[in-house]
Order: sequence, then structure tokens, then C-alpha cells
Amino acid sequence: MIDEFAKDNLHRRLRRDREALLWKLDGLSEYDARRPLTATGTNLLGLVKHVATVEARYFGEVFDRPSPESLSRWQDSDGSDQWATEDETRDQIIGFYRRTWEHSDATIDELPLDAPGHVPWWPEPHFNTNLFAVMVHVLGESIRHAGHADILREGLDGRTGVRAENEQQIDEEARAAYCAKIEQAARASSSSWSATARSAGARRRWPWR
Repeated sequence: MIDEFAKDNLHRRLRRDREALLWKLDGLSEYDARRPLTATGTNLLGLVKHVATVEARYFGEVFDRPSPESLSRWQDSDGSDQWATEDETRDQIIGFYRRTWEHSDATIDELPLDAPGHVPWWPEPHFNTNLFAVMVHVLGESIRHAGHADILREGLDGRTGVRAENEQQIDEEARAAYCAKIEQAARASSSSWSATARSAGARRRWPWR
């Protein structure tokens, strides 16, 4: 009973975060979907490609159920699983991700939570694992990268949320006021901390005061 409850909850959350990640691409130009948005080159379409590759490997070869897809190399020095080449279309990468869901879901549905798996790229003695541990791991990866996508998309055009139906009209004035309030609190805290630090330094220099 508890195993099925745990599996259903993990699986439902995974499905939700898959869709949230894809939604972050909606309405973007090809350039904005692909271009590096951080100092380390993080980009939205590359996040989708990476998470798709993670799912394909963890719910595939780990349980001797290799993905029918031709998988790109990953975790290499060139980060080739984390960005889209000019020859890869957005539709191709999204299609790969959706087909990977089908393969992953079949693995999750057909195996019990204690089904043994082997992760050759994990260090000893951790590479022997089971479906429950892999579901938690992949869910963690998906949540982490969906969070990255949240910030990247917000930085591009201010859109936030996990799905289109939850999105609210952007109130630029309210957002500016909210950010100003946070900025004021941060500056006040910084000034207070600096004064406290100066006072503490003076006491250390002149302990009899």
C-alpha cells in the first residue's frame, strides 16, 4: 500500500515538473530559447535537452531497459547535453523529451519500487540502487532544473508560474514597488550590520571601553 502511494506521488510530481519545464519555452524566439543566459552558459532549450537525457539514461540503461532513442553524449567537458546545436530544432528536442517520458513511465509502471538497478557512473559503493532511489534522484534533477528555468524565463520577459493557466497579468508598477521594498530592507540591514561590525572591532581594540 505505502509503496504504491509513494510511487504515485513521486510520479505525479515528476509529470508536473516535466510540463512546467517545457512551458518555459512557450512564446520564445529561437534565439532566446537557445542563447546563454548565465556566465556558465545555462540556456532554456539546453535544460530541456539535459533533463531528457538524464531521464532516458536513469529509467533506461540503469534497469537494463535502454532507451530506443539515440542519446547524445553527456557530462563531457564540452557540455554537449546542455545546449542545442544549430542543426537541432526545438521540435526535435521537445519530441525527444516527450518520447522519453513514455519510456520512463513504462519503466516506472512496470517495476516495483525495490526493483534493483545499476548506475555505472555513480561511485562505489552507491552504484547498486533501486527504482525508488532513482525516482527521487530524477525528480530532484527535474525540480532543480525547472527552478533554473523559472529564473531564466523571468529574466527574459518577466513571465512566472508553473503553467499557463496559473499565470497572472504582469503588474510592472507593483513589481517595482515590491523590489524597492526588498532593496530598502537589504540596504538597511547592510548598514546596521556594518555599524555593529565597526562597534565590535572598536571593542576588540579598546576592551576597557
